[in-house]
Amino acid sequence: MSSQPLSTRQRLIEAALELFTAQGVSFTTTRQIAEKAEVNEVTLFRNFGNKHGLLLAVLEESAAFKNLGESLVRRATPPGNVYQALKDYASDSLHALERVPEFVRSVVGEADQFPAENRRALGRGVTEANRYVAQYLATVIQQGHLNTYLPAEKLASLLNGMILGYAVIEFTSEFHELWEDRDDFLENLVELFLHGAMSFSAESATESLSGNFVTREVADLPAGLVHEILRQARKSGVQDYALAYVLFGAGLSVTEIVNLQRMPAARQSRTHQIYDSQGHFLQITTPGFVRQVPVNQWILGNRYGSYTNNPLTKWLKSRKDTQPAMFLNETGQPISESELQVHWQTWTEGLLTPQGQPPAIAQAQQTWCVEMLIRGISLENLSILTACDRSQLQPYAKRAREKAALEQAIRLDHKPA
Repeated sequence: MSSQPLSTRQRLIEAALELFTAQGVSFTTTRQIAEKAEVNEVTLFRNFGNKHGLLLAVLEESAAFKNLGESLVRRATPPGNVYQALKDYASDSLHALERVPEFVRSVVGEADQFPAENRRALGRGVTEANRYVAQYLATVIQQGHLNTYLPAEKLASLLNGMILGYAVIEFTSEFHELWEDRDDFLENLVELFLHGAMSFSAESATESLSGNFVTREVADLPAGLVHEILRQARKSGVQDYALAYVLFGAGLSVTEIVNLQRMPAARQSRTHQIYDSQGHFLQITTPGFVRQVPVNQWILGNRYGSYTNNPLTKWLKSRKDTQPAMFLNETGQPISESELQVHWQTWTEGLLTPQGQPPAIAQAQQTWCVEMLIRGISLENLSILTACDRSQLQPYAKRAREKAALEQAIRLDHKPA
């Protein structure tokens, strides 16, 4: 089946982008654009008014900033991982610019030659991209997931300004040493943005380690509450018990858990779980990086099976399907983050933390980190397991020292004078 022919408007936009990229905006005439699009020049004026109006359409539609912004806004409900949402937006924006590097160079290099109307067109294009980012940030702030001392519009301007600045530097200069590579820029951009221009609210003390950032306030759960959650999960079924076991026994984020896979026997070389005589491990694969995390059979003083016979292995052995995902929803498809949250709410219904709040699912990961430190793992080794650097783990080290001090004080109190 043949694809739909391009509309006159689309042909004009594509012709303009190609010519702007090849010979610059200033040296491209409306007659050249019309000829390339195979339309009359009057048609161009009827659709866009003039070349400057056409430039604005190119910025808004060819670079796809509108689609990028709309995609970001859709991720605001539910909020999900703010770090990952902003990083994806920044990365996708750079990809859009990188598809037309010569056009960016032309716009930057010839900007001083543009009339005021042309510069206004550029400004409106940037403003359009900004509007969607500001809408996303305003929603996340309103939901209480971020605190900030700047309005959402200003935050969006900062983010887009840095993204455009990166593109201009990359496309117009070489051999600079401002950042190692694109990923280095993106990670530091979002890290600075989240911890500089804004901070996580008290509620987001339950944010996870995923996304290469950690909360500044650790809210681990007491042993009794953890064992009760595991007990309630066991009552909910074999898979629920396995999910809770991985949450508290492996210290993975919700995102990492829903992406786990168990491969069919013929593909065991790529399995996400590994057994040996020393333990049971889960393999976490992210772009350009693979790490392994142990599934602990001991959780806060209680033992939950062995390396080869535990809630997770029992769930996997009960499977009769061929779905590669490790955890499934009711329709047999890979479980989503929101569906895992629903499971958690079922297990924790009626339970409260010592602070009088319902337990949050990300507190399972925090509890695991603190427990590992108390049991003697070094900060260096925990950094390897979590893919976070040592400075990011300092709040966990502080919390572990606090708990160790309390336990020592209790032991001393039980000794006779």
